[in-house]
Amino acid sequence: MNPQGDVQQTLEMRTEAAAPFNLRHRQTGTLVTYDSPVPYQESWILQQQFHAARVAGTGPDTLLLLEHPPVYTAGRRTEPAHLGGDETVLRQTGAAVHRVNRGGSVTYHGPGQLVGYPIVRVAQYAAGPKEYVGLLEAVLLRTLARWGIEGHRVRNAPGVWVRSERGEAKIAAIGVRIDRGVALHGFALNVDLDLSPFSLIVPCGLKRCRVTSMAELRRSSIPIGEVAEHVADSFSTLFGIVWASPSAESGGPVPRPHRPND
Repeated sequence: MNPQGDVQQTLEMRTEAAAPFNLRHRQTGTLVTYDSPVPYQESWILQQQFHAARVAGTGPDTLLLLEHPPVYTAGRRTEPAHLGGDETVLRQTGAAVHRVNRGGSVTYHGPGQLVGYPIVRVAQYAAGPKEYVGLLEAVLLRTLARWGIEGHRVRNAPGVWVRSERGEAKIAAIGVRIDRGVALHGFALNVDLDLSPFSLIVPCGLKRCRVTSMAELRRSSIPIGEVAEHVADSFSTLFGIVWASPSAESGGPVPRPHRPND
């Protein structure tokens, strides 16, 4: 018997089966995107507002898709060594540093990276946190496939990985928190960004973890707006959500939304 293998196989079966199941039970959710990078602290306030509305039952499931100015976020599993020993060095690069309450260790966000924050009631889509993370991985795997990039999972290392001429590398990170049944934080997909800031940290707390991007693999620039559209579409399919624009009636905040190609 291999309990871990059984869990992984069940995850893959359930995420593959999620689309046709959810298509029979589609509901409306709110998709919010932005035309410029959003400072991390501002996005965190928005997450908390949407989260409070969802917990109270006055707001819908919501997906925020955005970019951040340069920032390092350190999750609950972050050790000093993961930050290069001194986060002052990170701040000297001009990047912000935030300690956050999600799972996982430290990672970097910057322009050219697509960050997704799903504020959703997890029990409607998954039996628990592991299955929910598996669904997020499935969204990213499906998105990468649309760009001709084959991604895969690595056991006990949430996120999405790829194989290339330089070996295995991480292309997307996932770190979540579930509070009162509703998810916070989410995923970060490296689309077309400067990867050098990752060299100052131990990404996700994984030693010798190489990081790559869609642009590096494709050897060409990648329009992040198109990738955002594909992520939103894949999320809609796998979670069974029909996206609506935010409105005052939604029960949550109405931050400056736009369509990805505006």
